[in-house]
Amino acid sequence: MSDQSKKVTPKNVTNDNKAISLSNKLSKTPDITKAEITRQMYPLLKDDPREVIAQSFIEGAGLPPKGAMTYFHNVRRALNNK
Repeated sequence: MSDQSKKVTPKNVTNDNKAISLSNKLSKTPDITKAEITRQMYPLLKDDPREVIAQSFIEGAGLPPKGAMTYFHNVRRALNNK
């Protein structure tokens, strides 16, 4: 069994569900990118491990597993530089 197929458990299930719902709502908005969606999801998920955040990006924003990790690192770096 690969690491990608394991389901991870979020620390705060409510925030995880809110982030996924938010991303589903935002994805219906015209002209919004996956990067913008993940930037808006991240504040709800920032206290979770990276595997949980990546899984939420996969489920919510429709990213592939490797893309989700890339978006995670980019979003985290951008917010840490502010």
